[in-house]
Amino acid sequence: MTPTISEIFEQARLATRAFTEFGGHLLHPTVRLGVTGLSRAGKTVFITALLHGLLRGGRFPVFEPLSSGRIAGAKLSPQPDDAVPRFDYERHVRSLVIEREWPDSTRQISELRIVIDYQTGGGAMRTLTLDIVDYPGEWLLDLPLLDKSYEQWSAETLTYLRRTTRQPLPTQFLDRIGTLDPFAPADEYAAIEAARLFTDHLQARRKEHPTLSVIGPGRFLMPGDLAGSPALTFTPLALPTEGEPPGGSAWSMMRRRYDSYRDAVVRPFFRDHFARLDRQIVLVDVLGAFGAGPEAVRDLQDAMVAVLDCFRVGRSGWLGALFSPRADRILFAATKADQLHHAAHDRLEAILKLITEDAVARAGNAGAEVDVIALAAVRATREALVRGEGGGLPSIVGTVAAGEWGAGHCFDGMTEMAFFPGDLPDENAQGADFRSIRFRPPMLEQREGGIPALPHIRLDRALQFLIGDRLR
Repeated sequence: MTPTISEIFEQARLATRAFTEFGGHLLHPTVRLGVTGLSRAGKTVFITALLHGLLRGGRFPVFEPLSSGRIAGAKLSPQPDDAVPRFDYERHVRSLVIEREWPDSTRQISELRIVIDYQTGGGAMRTLTLDIVDYPGEWLLDLPLLDKSYEQWSAETLTYLRRTTRQPLPTQFLDRIGTLDPFAPADEYAAIEAARLFTDHLQARRKEHPTLSVIGPGRFLMPGDLAGSPALTFTPLALPTEGEPPGGSAWSMMRRRYDSYRDAVVRPFFRDHFARLDRQIVLVDVLGAFGAGPEAVRDLQDAMVAVLDCFRVGRSGWLGALFSPRADRILFAATKADQLHHAAHDRLEAILKLITEDAVARAGNAGAEVDVIALAAVRATREALVRGEGGGLPSIVGTVAAGEWGAGHCFDGMTEMAFFPGDLPDENAQGADFRSIRFRPPMLEQREGGIPALPHIRLDRALQFLIGDRLR
């Protein structure tokens, strides 16, 4: 697509702000860390555990600045963006530590600033400001719309829906699209009804595969104050390969509303938040995808490619940092590793690497440093060998969450159980004998000086990759 005057102006604004922020960061070093992932990947838990560990001096042996004693302290500070909600760290800590309940999922963007005082390798004292930006993964997957016309998006979306729609997903939307004439006069009621069926279809996909969805627009699933607005009242249409929409036609109306969605929703998110990120972690519920079957794993592979297509990856030296802001380190993290015995953690990491290898190769070639990891930001289980036929089974032990079913009854949230999750499948979910169960957050022992840092698996390794180089 040829850039419009407004898009050229937008690029100029980005470059000007990047120049201003670069100068400010020379005086006050700052890292903006984006945290995202699709539904139920554990974004809120990750941020809460990361902050809790930094503020309370958690056990992070692989995070060298902390394990070596060079970090003198860390404290929360007022966030710099007055129009962005604050990440409610205190409430989430209370939920995890006191109530032993997992916090609510991310529904909107939020931000929090933590200031880290540290000693350099040469002995000088320095300060690093870490701004953590939490945003829904659905918003991230909207970014490719900036480079797509309504006609491109319609064709790609309908092709994907027709290829992937099967029982138990509803077909009413696809049936309805076949009856809509894009050249007919614009009809508001018909548009509302088509958008409702489209939204119902997207929600059914999310319900069937709650771990992810590569179909957008993302705000159709979490509309907020845009619910019912024309910007969310459009659908893909079966269009001719060439030509322009007649004035006053259904095609013309849908194109206008799609363009409004890009300009009013997607572009401000890119400009005000995404383009300013220095580092990014993408949390992935690989175990949830395995539980949903091979189709969900294939969707996950598609999603990983789509995610990295969103990033303007790679920094080409200081000049690139001045005029072309982009994330230069991206970490993919398979979450909920505590649902596996430690003997399977490397296997989980290897599977994520296989799932993301095409996407990682694309980003790596552009100059970004990309890594994968298996982690549990909060470890809810401990390990045990349970005797069985043929020897001990490497199992996990924890308090089963209320409402989970197992052994023929529903758990009340008070029962501790040893559980053998089975064996991980290959990266295509073939040969799977894996089952997952939801546990409550761990009970922490009160110690002198307050509540200890939350237990974790490899959270320190994630921190070392994301910000370790900025604390030298």
